[in-house]
Amino acid sequence: MKTVVAIDGPAASGKSSVAKKVSSRLGFAYIDSGAFYRAITWWILRRKADPGSADQVAAVLAESRIKSGFEHGEAYLRVEGIDAKPHLRAEGVNRAVSPVSVVPAVRECLTNHLRGLAEERDVVVVGRDIGSVVFPDTPFKFYIDASQRVRQQRRHAEGQDDEIALRDRIDSSRANAPLTIARGASVIDSTHLSVQGVVDEMIRQLTAKGLAIPVR
Repeated sequence: MKTVVAIDGPAASGKSSVAKKVSSRLGFAYIDSGAFYRAITWWILRRKADPGSADQVAAVLAESRIKSGFEHGEAYLRVEGIDAKPHLRAEGVNRAVSPVSVVPAVRECLTNHLRGLAEERDVVVVGRDIGSVVFPDTPFKFYIDASQRVRQQRRHAEGQDDEIALRDRIDSSRANAPLTIARGASVIDSTHLSVQGVVDEMIRQLTAKGLAIPVR
């Protein structure tokens, strides 16, 4: 496995924006695991399966051809050759992504894809169980948090209507790979920090941990 920087955190904590900037600064590829789960959710809905039925979700997944790889420094996931990126923030996907994400077959499938991608390139991976489950052995783990109020404000500013408190309860209480602070992870509170402020702190800590940072 190549070098992995794992970044976890709750919805709207700013982790994706931070991860993109950190990956660019390091020259690593960027992987948004949440986008992978949303792509699968979109496909489940497109196939008219019930996102609340683990059996239906697993059945659709088992008969679908899923491919992952890298383009322009960012990971992609395609189902039956289709790029779901334009549909990832659709209202239906927002509602269904949480129940689909807890299905064991989905988590096993996407965990395998994420680990396979990390065999190919150095990566910054963002998600909810990256440091705790997917890459527990990486020494470069972070958990980005922010107050629930600020995160809800950020979500509304993005034009998204999902309820942060509900997402938090689902993510933290699910039996399979719940959202948690991974052992050894550095916690950064972004409530009063800009994205660049979080990035700077993360780069500082990565340097202290011995990761070579490219000179600009």
